[in-house]
Amino acid sequence: MDEVKQIVNDIRNGAVKHIYFLMGEEPYFIDKIAEYIEKNVLTEEERGFNQLVLYGKETNVDAVIGSAKRYPMMSEKQVVIVKEAQHLSRTIENFAKYAESPQPSTVLVICYKYKKIDKRKKLYKTIRDNGGVVFESKKLYENQVAEWIRKMLLGKRYSITHKASGLLVEFLGTDLSRISNELEKLRLVLPQKSEITPAVIEKHIGINKDYNNFELKKAIGEKDLTKATRIINYFAQNPRDNPFVVTITLLYNFFSQLLQYHGLQDHSPKNVAGTLRINPYFVSEFQVAARNYPMKKTSQIVSVLRELDMKGKGVGANNISQSELLKELLAKLS
Repeated sequence: MDEVKQIVNDIRNGAVKHIYFLMGEEPYFIDKIAEYIEKNVLTEEERGFNQLVLYGKETNVDAVIGSAKRYPMMSEKQVVIVKEAQHLSRTIENFAKYAESPQPSTVLVICYKYKKIDKRKKLYKTIRDNGGVVFESKKLYENQVAEWIRKMLLGKRYSITHKASGLLVEFLGTDLSRISNELEKLRLVLPQKSEITPAVIEKHIGINKDYNNFELKKAIGEKDLTKATRIINYFAQNPRDNPFVVTITLLYNFFSQLLQYHGLQDHSPKNVAGTLRINPYFVSEFQVAARNYPMKKTSQIVSVLRELDMKGKGVGANNISQSELLKELLAKLS
């Protein structure tokens, strides 16, 4: 994210603010900014006496303010980081008084994960009006995650194929921390300038490049029933690694998007990608699926997937195995 880069660049260039209020649904960016401040504002020698990490569950607003008001020892600055500050949500507005006149020698970092403060209230306005930073870390949409993966790897001198990034998103979802951890594993075994392919992911992460929901969705979209049957049989034999709820959710989302695709007047790749919030690389999958599944059939399939989802959760059906549900799924999609 450009805003994250700007915050980091400002700190690197010495423009360190007195307060950083980091909030929002995506913890990854909050952690990265806090980690950068923790490692770079003070020298290693200064940190011993002048860097304090507190946790929301174990402290309160008054104690944090008391720590922030202390003077540094043998250093121009001290850093106070409050992790898991969302546990202070009931009294978080009490920071507003401190934000009116923050201690000039203190860098206060508040990590307020999975929540955000009301921008109409005093705390938000006071931090902004007094030169502090309020950063909202928003969840990335699925179509944005693949591009984030590409850019992150490019910065570390690696490349990745569209299919490989799609596999990661399909398997790990939009959890940036999990994706980052898996990519770090790959960087340990691959030299710089390597291209990450589905085969590399299968070898080092364990995601089967041929038998996964990503390939199942593509096979069904193409009406390649032979390939879809092979994948479903593999899922039935390996239910722990391929839970039915994940498969049914992905297919439901795909056909719901396909229904939306049918309703578009403008089917240009740019408009489809923007409207459906998908990577432009995968627009062709919807173009193919739209030819194989007219709007009426797509609507019927969405209803079928809802029904199977309920059966998978035990509603209206008892003791149906995952194998039977998968076979019923394929029969009704064909």
